[in-house]
Amino acid sequence: MTPNELKLSAQTDPQPPAGLSPEATTLWLIKADRWEEAHQIAQDIPTRIGSWLHALLHLIEGDTGNAGYWFARASRPAVRTSDIDSEWEKLAAVVLPG
Repeated sequence: MTPNELKLSAQTDPQPPAGLSPEATTLWLIKADRWEEAHQIAQDIPTRIGSWLHALLHLIEGDTGNAGYWFARASRPAVRTSDIDSEWEKLAAVVLPG
């Protein structure tokens, strides 16, 4: 699945496609504006990608201090709220096999 296909699915489908990884499911939920569900999954992914997703979620929430903490845990530079979409795209490029 490509990032564009994932975004389209999040806009049209009531549930994420079957077989997505937890990371891809989190990205889908972000685009479906289902923050709480995305956060539940991201906080249970014990990897740098999980921390990066967690950082993005707190950035979306507007909690830049907490986002900065999670960006550091992910070994990623912190970004501004104006960069949310490009950060989602960067994550999608790493997470999605297509």
